Amino acid sequence: MDGTPQTENGQAAHWNGGAGHAWVTAQALLDGMFKPFEELLVERIGDASAQRVLDVGCGTGSTTLAVARQLGATGHCLGADISAPMIAAARARAEREGSAARFILADVQTEAFGPASFERIISRFGVMFFDNPVRAFANLLHAASGDAELVFVAWRSAADNPFMTTAERAAAPLLPNLPARRPGAPGQFAFADRQRVASILEASGWIEIDIRPVDVTCTLPENRLIDYLSQLGPVGLCLQEVDPDTRKQVVKTVRSAFDPYVRGADVRYTAACWMVSARAPSA
Repeated sequence: MDGTPQTENGQAAHWNGGAGHAWVTAQALLDGMFKPFEELLVERIGDASAQRVLDVGCGTGSTTLAVARQLGATGHCLGADISAPMIAAARARAEREGSAARFILADVQTEAFGPASFERIISRFGVMFFDNPVRAFANLLHAASGDAELVFVAWRSAADNPFMTTAERAAAPLLPNLPARRPGAPGQFAFADRQRVASILEASGWIEIDIRPVDVTCTLPENRLIDYLSQLGPVGLCLQEVDPDTRKQVVKTVRSAFDPYVRGADVRYTAACWMVSARAPSA
């Protein structure tokens, strides 16, 4: 299960290239910023009887490790991601922590999971990148035991999350090659449409679908804001290819655009997301 995943839409190349390495570099920053969502998912684990958990799109492993701690010695938590650098970072974290959590390099659209392997499947921002989401969720259903619960967090629309597109809007006049986001395409806002999410889950066989908006305040240190805007997302990737003068100008312009979110030593914004749950039919 450790071969390089193959996808039809370039996501493997994206997350095994600059994007994946940038997330590893910014691991602590991102884990801190998205900690509230990790806590929401761990809370859903609670004292439930589910002891076999799959974390889809686990990234560098923070949520997987947190769930493993919640499950204790009798639990089994597996993190899966398409990014080799992020899986390597997750495995190193698990080793340092002495965690029993395991991590595999895998595309869950096609990974040959054993049938009924998991009693709960979770994801923190890891399910919006499938080129064929119905196939992906059908494969996850195959891996789920009867009555298993699926719980994931996904972003709502770009319009609902202006913080997340601030860098692109500010940098666009200076970066003519900045790629435009395509509505519905694999990516951060692919699950913006609530009805589309419901239709995908219904078509892949999940039942008892519940999709609720959640608005969560996220923070990052102001002294890490330039790292955030210059390393991550479309702007961060474009800045890897420009000359030093252009980079300096872009960073200065984009940093100013974030001023409305700065509150003293912190940057604060509202993350507008969906909390989605569904259940596998009884065996």
